[in-house]
Amino acid sequence: LGRLNHLVKEWISELGESKNLPPSVVANGGGKIFTFGSYRLGVHTKGADIDVACVAPRHVERSDFFQSFFEKLKRQEEIKKLRAVEDAYVPVVKFEFDGIEVSICLFFFKWHRTDLYLLPGSAVLQLFFLTGCRVTDEILHLVPNKENFRLTLRAVKLWAKRRGIYSNVLGFLGGVSCAVLVARTCQLYPNALASTLVNKFFLVFSEWEWPRPVLLKQQEESNLNLPVWDPRVNPSDRYHVMPIITPAYPQQNSTYNVSTSTRAVMVEEFRHGKAVLVSFEGISSPELGCYFFFSSRHYIVLTASASTKEHHLEWIGLVESKIRVLVGNLERNEFISIAHVKPQSFPGSRELCKQSGYVSMWFLGIVFRKVENAESVNVDLTCVIQSFKD
Repeated sequence: LGRLNHLVKEWISELGESKNLPPSVVANGGGKIFTFGSYRLGVHTKGADIDVACVAPRHVERSDFFQSFFEKLKRQEEIKKLRAVEDAYVPVVKFEFDGIEVSICLFFFKWHRTDLYLLPGSAVLQLFFLTGCRVTDEILHLVPNKENFRLTLRAVKLWAKRRGIYSNVLGFLGGVSCAVLVARTCQLYPNALASTLVNKFFLVFSEWEWPRPVLLKQQEESNLNLPVWDPRVNPSDRYHVMPIITPAYPQQNSTYNVSTSTRAVMVEEFRHGKAVLVSFEGISSPELGCYFFFSSRHYIVLTASASTKEHHLEWIGLVESKIRVLVGNLERNEFISIAHVKPQSFPGSRELCKQSGYVSMWFLGIVFRKVENAESVNVDLTCVIQSFKD
């Protein structure tokens, strides 16, 4: 992180010089990186990526980030698998830095100074980009025992990954939503140890009356007029099926990607987890890993291929970010009750790679509704699949 921070400052100085800014502006331009998410919470695991916010002064533009900074990263020997995802909800550059996965996004500030914690409170709030960092800090502030919270969250994240319901982009639980659910459990049982909190987590959320929102504190009001999650004011918020609300202003729904299908899958997993804990049934890791492939009778395989390794890295990022659109279209079909995508992608077979180059595959389990008084029903998904491909 120290080396990455140095690279960012170096890039901002070089950019200032290339734009013929006065030497004083270049010298005091600043630039800094901040971590957020699992790493900042202290619950990151081996192989997990580090989420980083790059704070840059006003002479830096978005195009600079995806051009000159991207080129600078390309020239670093220790950086591998570099790719940009410009069209995502939060535009991001991803890469491996000495074997560590890093996701970095760019934000701007209007001050020359980057020591954000010395700024007055209202000024910090105006830095909308700091939401991720502030949400993390606020969650830690709101739990009664940080160590019990961290240990419980590690267990819950491991469970969610093993059961195939950990992927914010695909409409399942993400890091923030897991943290909020565990933090709420900690608030409800402030004196419980981690082992008890895991048990209570499944007890609480297997019975939760969705779409009632999960809140860690009452929503704040502010004169900054930033958009906050509020179904009384925003009609679109009324359609969120599983709202888990971030605690720091401006409060947002961390699960806006969740659909009726993915919620149904997650609720069933909460109930299954509760049943396992109640009956003390042990489940081995292999069984957890392959459960998905026994959960449905029908599957759709989505393949994404490219002729070069570099193109493949960019292409699968785009395809993965759109899979939730396919899931949404499938679940609108009158004969489909659940469309469940496994978050983990798989490499293509040797034969497939010979034909198409570099290949990644995702599997979607389909559960069809039972149709009364019908021996068989012909369900045509050609239109749905073709429109997604187009």
